[in-house]
Amino acid sequence: MDELNARVRAICDLNVADSREGSGRHEYDGRAQDLSPAGVAAGLAALRAARAGSPALADSHDEAHLRAFEDLQQVVYGDLELHRRSPLHLLGELDLACYDKDYAPPAQRAAARAAHLAAWPRVIDAALASLDSVSAPVASGLLGAVRGLAAGLPDGAYLQSRDAALAAHARLVEHVEAAAKNGDPDCALGAAGLSTLMSTSEAMPVDIGDLARRADAERDRLLERLRESCALIDSSRPVLDVARELVRDHPDRAGVLEAARYWTTRALDFTRERDLVPYHDGTCVVEEAPPSRRWAMAMITVNAPGEPDGPSYYHITPPEESWLAEETEEWLEVFSATTLPAITVHEVAPGHFSHGRAIRYAPTEVRRVLGSMAFIEGWAHYAEELCVEEGFLADDPRFAIGVWLEALVRVTRLACAIGVHTAGMTVAEAAGRFESDTHLLGSAAASEARRATFDPTYGRYTWGKLEIYRLRERAQRQWGPDFTLHRFHKALLDLGSPPLGLIGTAIDRG
Repeated sequence: MDELNARVRAICDLNVADSREGSGRHEYDGRAQDLSPAGVAAGLAALRAARAGSPALADSHDEAHLRAFEDLQQVVYGDLELHRRSPLHLLGELDLACYDKDYAPPAQRAAARAAHLAAWPRVIDAALASLDSVSAPVASGLLGAVRGLAAGLPDGAYLQSRDAALAAHARLVEHVEAAAKNGDPDCALGAAGLSTLMSTSEAMPVDIGDLARRADAERDRLLERLRESCALIDSSRPVLDVARELVRDHPDRAGVLEAARYWTTRALDFTRERDLVPYHDGTCVVEEAPPSRRWAMAMITVNAPGEPDGPSYYHITPPEESWLAEETEEWLEVFSATTLPAITVHEVAPGHFSHGRAIRYAPTEVRRVLGSMAFIEGWAHYAEELCVEEGFLADDPRFAIGVWLEALVRVTRLACAIGVHTAGMTVAEAAGRFESDTHLLGSAAASEARRATFDPTYGRYTWGKLEIYRLRERAQRQWGPDFTLHRFHKALLDLGSPPLGLIGTAIDRG
């Protein structure tokens, strides 16, 4: 594996889990990041030293991209100290599901898993020294995920490590349970904190008030599009009533994987026929999610750029056979004939899987290794509406309805993240907003609302989509008759996953 630039390496050392799985840097196999106060301080010191001791990159865009990620580490770990406020960073560092992917021989991956598991006690105890500012809402929102870390732990040859790991895990659960009961009831970052986090991560100034207004305008546009599409089904009833009835048309537990495989093939074929992305190679395997990732209903694990060429995995989680009927029904609605096609377009093609293939061809190290989550999720969200524009399933209004429903959930995330962190919105009020503006009800709406507490930038889906559309309009004006979707998408994806403030390079150089 190629050696990283010292500045890129310092960033990766502060994001071990993301670097290992998202970028395919498997020199981090068997390792987890030291999130103790001393470990974080050492990481930031190494970051500053690497920046001071290394020359600027020759490509001005890549230099700006790299600097944005350097600045973000200082904000996350130094200014806002998010590793003290939330166990979310630790959850990623403890995750063992990354070794399920077939990127290396089984014995090599098994040895890495064993080493990683053996490190759990040290990593957890180090992180507990930092987790002294966890608010009650954040702890409550993540408690289920923290408890679920132990799902699917290996046994047998790892029995001794497993016992020690489970004991450390119990200490972590106890710590988070205590924070859920006794922590600060206020989880807000504040307007300045949220603005700094978003501005730095995307290398662009962010006016939180203006972004909230854009979110409301996008919600209104989406509701109108939903009304238009639902009218083709039943114009006499409220649109959300129509939508909530549609999502009850879904496969049973045994049919979920088959449905996902069918829509994966349809999405890949359509993307290839319309030439919507620069590369159409690679393999996407649809399979049931590993035990440690069964909290996610549907997600992609891409063949990362640092790995040998191999398959990506579209993981699907059917409901457990032991669940109550009501819980099973609520879960299966995600896989309805209305919503699963839109989810598959997002996760597979022309969304995350297609983007992942493009990143493998990105021309520089910075573009292959450092990815903006707002761009990554914004691209996949843009891909959904792109497919509506291009006529995917144009004879069935359910596809467009599914896209509008998913988009309404994403834009409500943006509104609630801003509300919870800058405007005193409570989790209950956020859940009410999801119930009024989306098709989600009850526990599903409450789950989305809780996410705002520990994932303050989860509005990135809509934000990224809006910025990509804004750039596309600019490309259409500047390129005139030479504009094509393929040209625009190739110029954009050649940048990898750039901060949103730097995506204009696609037009300047495209």
